[in-house]
Amino acid sequence: MLTWENDVEATALRKQGWTISAIARHLGRDRKTIRDYLEGKRVPGERASSKVDPFEEFAEYARIRLTDDPHLWATALFDEVVALGYEGSYPSFTRGLRARALRPHCEPCQASAGRDHAIIDHPPGAETLCGSPHKVSYAAGGNMWNPPPAVHLGPVEAAVLS
Repeated sequence: MLTWENDVEATALRKQGWTISAIARHLGRDRKTIRDYLEGKRVPGERASSKVDPFEEFAEYARIRLTDDPHLWATALFDEVVALGYEGSYPSFTRGLRARALRPHCEPCQASAGRDHAIIDHPPGAETLCGSPHKVSYAAGGNMWNPPPAVHLGPVEAAVLS
């Protein structure tokens, strides 16, 4: 890996007519490394990964699926590629989608960015399934921390339950 300073120096020396071998000797680097930086195949400050990206072979499939349906959930697409043999994790999968900018631009979706996307209609004061931990109203004044008062069972209900 070359630093930015070494890359700038190598570029300047090349413009002065130095050979790649001479630049490599001057900087104490391999000729192939210097050539890759001068040709733009590598970027200064970034290490070349020695691992093969597991998402790479599924990138084209994901691009086609997201072009067909830009609103396809990443979880659904992840399930599809796992069935095709993807062995990476879900976070690695979504990182691969974002790094390659595979999800096409959707103007209606961008217009609603930062706003509520779904309004759950419920009576005022009623709890909804959200938050941590989930709170669910059992009855007036009751929730999972304060259950409603015991219900008195009549003789018919008590006989059925026993």
